[in-house]
Amino acid sequence: MPAHLFHFDTGDSFGSTTLVGTCTPLALPFFPAIFARMKPDALLYPALEGLYCPEGGFYVDPVRPVERALITHGHSDHARPGHTNVLATRQTLDIMQIRYGDGFCASEQAAAFGEEILINGVRVSFHPAGHVLGSAQIAIEKNGTRIVVSGDYKRRADPTCAAYVPVPCDVFITEATFGLPVFHHPDPVDEMGKLHASLRQFPERTHLIGAYALGKAQRVIRLLRDTGYDQPIYIHGAMERLCDYYVGQGIDLGELRPATIESRDRSAFKGAVVVGPSSAFADRWARRFNEPLPAFASGWMMVRQRAKQQGVELPLVISDHCDWPELTETITDLHPGEVWVTHGREEALVRWCQLQGIRARPLHLVGYEDEAD
Repeated sequence: MPAHLFHFDTGDSFGSTTLVGTCTPLALPFFPAIFARMKPDALLYPALEGLYCPEGGFYVDPVRPVERALITHGHSDHARPGHTNVLATRQTLDIMQIRYGDGFCASEQAAAFGEEILINGVRVSFHPAGHVLGSAQIAIEKNGTRIVVSGDYKRRADPTCAAYVPVPCDVFITEATFGLPVFHHPDPVDEMGKLHASLRQFPERTHLIGAYALGKAQRVIRLLRDTGYDQPIYIHGAMERLCDYYVGQGIDLGELRPATIESRDRSAFKGAVVVGPSSAFADRWARRFNEPLPAFASGWMMVRQRAKQQGVELPLVISDHCDWPELTETITDLHPGEVWVTHGREEALVRWCQLQGIRARPLHLVGYEDEAD
């Protein structure tokens, strides 16, 4: 009786193998059971290291060093050094190298948006998340079940990164950084209007804008340019390499100058804009500028108490995450069978999903911060 050949192509450079097997026709009635629809919890589940795919033998955004890591984007709470093998977009890998050095991992592999890669029989693909340069959602699929790990994402227009793309799925894993109905973020262009008005009102003061070094700083600079600011913008040294990388990727940030003051007349900074990490503005470095006016670009600036506690005179509500309407709009558009909610205000979004007839649960992952927004 002739044997039937079955070929399982699971081979790729990320550490999997190709399996070839045979079976006789007598075995065929039992074979389709292997391809029964996989339960989502069997494909991906929370572990101490992060989200783990046992079938593929990899983690997504693990918080401690692992053998195989898939990374959604370059922020330090998602992209950590020390993994053996890292799979991410080319831009995320480059950003990790800038931040951690050449030895951030033993082996790296770049994934293009939309490219399908097999890892031990599990199909994975990366899709734009709209969060920062190189940020991606990761689709994980096997035996008819697809889970999309969104990482951090936003729906607002942002010329400094690829725009979010909806990816149909059975299970959508969403962040909930601003997962409360109170969070309705204003138009970023209107927030830039507040900055322009302050520059006109206080032409002698140096406007110090606190912004996270990766993503937020470059977005604020580009927003300034797009709203008509054509003067040089001074940047803190911690941002120079990342800004240079953005420019090298075709993101026009205009004229940038180092915000060094040791050998420069302070009057050069009268009415100037200086962008740097918020931590730098809390030390003596910031007080050396001319009548510094502290500003901070973050979705959290709509919480007045936070702005007051941080001594922010000009709060700019500019977020790289979805607000409540955008979170619920995304889930409505995708209409997945299940929603898993992570790192943020999980319970409110879980409850909203349940009221819409969508199965949902919190993941209670730890190690992911939201303060950088």
